[in-house]
Amino acid sequence: MKIRYTKKRLKSNLIFGFIWFFLGLTLLILNEFSSRLDYFWIILAIIYFGVYSYEYFNQYLTIENGTIKVNNPFGKKINLVEIKQIKKFAGDYILKTDKKNLTINTQIIEPNSLAELNAELEKLNVKWN
Repeated sequence: MKIRYTKKRLKSNLIFGFIWFFLGLTLLILNEFSSRLDYFWIILAIIYFGVYSYEYFNQYLTIENGTIKVNNPFGKKINLVEIKQIKKFAGDYILKTDKKNLTINTQIIEPNSLAELNAELEKLNVKWN
């Protein structure tokens, strides 16, 4: 099961990508490629398009085979059976095991996916704070 990002987050990354691309393209055309700094805006646009693509295809969380994984290049992965406590703090869920903590930002999760996440976490017999 994939826990999805909000459409607002995905759209904002795409919009910023287009803004930086058109700004860079405009500066390159108007300045006739006079400065290397003009290329910075194109590179920034490519980064935003890359972030958008990565988040669109991978989404925020994946719950499968008894594990929960944050889908980013340095994302954490923990087994659901190892979770001892779930703490709600400032709009985040902090899943605690004996060795690790996994923080889930609920404000960037689509409402339908948040309901699915809550249902999946409710299945666990753990202490909620």
